[in-house]
Amino acid sequence: MVKINSDAMPRRAAVHTLGCRLNQSESQLVKDQLERAGYTIVGITEPADVGIINTCTVTREADAKCRQAIRGFIRRNPDAFTAVIGCYSQMGAKAIAEIGGVDLIIGNEEKLSVLDYLALGKNARPLVVRERIDKSDFSIQFAGDTPYRRRANLKIQDGCDFMCAFCIIPAARGRGRSRQYANLLDEARALAARGVREIVLTGVNIGTYRGPERDLLSVVDGVDEIPGIERIRISSIEPTTVPPGLFDRMADPAHALLPYLHLPLQSGSDRVLRAMRRRYTVGDYLAFVETAHARVADLCLGTDIMVGHPQEDEAEFLETCRVFRENRFVYCHVFPYSERAGTAALRQPGQVPVLERQRRSARLRRLSAERRYEFHRAHLGREMEVLFEDPRAGVWPGLTGNYIRVVCQSREDLSNRRAVVRLDRVSADFVEGTVLETIDP
Repeated sequence: MVKINSDAMPRRAAVHTLGCRLNQSESQLVKDQLERAGYTIVGITEPADVGIINTCTVTREADAKCRQAIRGFIRRNPDAFTAVIGCYSQMGAKAIAEIGGVDLIIGNEEKLSVLDYLALGKNARPLVVRERIDKSDFSIQFAGDTPYRRRANLKIQDGCDFMCAFCIIPAARGRGRSRQYANLLDEARALAARGVREIVLTGVNIGTYRGPERDLLSVVDGVDEIPGIERIRISSIEPTTVPPGLFDRMADPAHALLPYLHLPLQSGSDRVLRAMRRRYTVGDYLAFVETAHARVADLCLGTDIMVGHPQEDEAEFLETCRVFRENRFVYCHVFPYSERAGTAALRQPGQVPVLERQRRSARLRRLSAERRYEFHRAHLGREMEVLFEDPRAGVWPGLTGNYIRVVCQSREDLSNRRAVVRLDRVSADFVEGTVLETIDP
């Protein structure tokens, strides 16, 4: 392995992330490494000496966006060292290698070691590093010590064993495995020392987290005990993996776990769920949702829905719309089915035309916008705690505990501070509010 000589290397690096929160978490680790090595982090559209594109391959459209991002960076920075890492590198190295100007392609096993290869310099042909993904539990080296005044993603798990018919992720990221408990808590403490107040637990299938006498609740409780961490949010979690005690923590005002749940549904049709190889029925799912709402006040429930899976007919799509509309969802992320080589769904009959998938997606997205608006309107007039982020376009944005995006005008510096806010008006996909009282000095 070639080690970087930071004194001889250029000093401007751009890291561009496509895809999920897990990718965002891993990209932040890469940025921390670059800063520790003496680089200045710049935006992907700015001049740079090094570009690292962290990729996604969940759909064909994601692949296309990755190629577009790679070509765009190389076009703007033809002399830069260009590294492509992550899921698309794992699955589509051949297609990436055909893009002129790429110097390095690293799959998921080695992508956090990308800095070790930068000293190689420009290559006539890209170096491809795609090791077999280790099935063992893992730890992560982290080195960040610069201020980090915003929410942070904390990777606790990777890979998946569920093998849904449509999903390429088990091939791209490997089988399910968990991060060593002490190691993830060490990073959480380091994030708190950098000023982070809200941590989002991320992974591919985080409900399957397992360590020696540890589970997801152990992680939630361990992070809750860290001074300075005032909020814990869980990213997407499979409905069959939610531990019963999770709702107790959400409902406990003394616990940092927030009343937010993103629970993939995928379809409102039992027949389509069986074709997808999902592990629940619609009835099971909805009964679980009712339990969640009964036990957690002000719960924000979001979901994922896939439309156009092979054999999904119009009646089954309409049933999915009905299930979403008539139950207490706040929003849905909509994914048109995308053919992925190596998945079971690709071999199933009854492929739905692409234009029909797009039509169904558009309808569900409209329903999602309506439900979010209704959820926001139901909270108008309430006074809620908001954790603010950095200012944008002259206003202060932030989130309530139950995931309402709020913007406020204020002459005070609200960055990374909590405040009591009255929710006044719904505007687009956020709520305008008035700061009543700042909680933090």
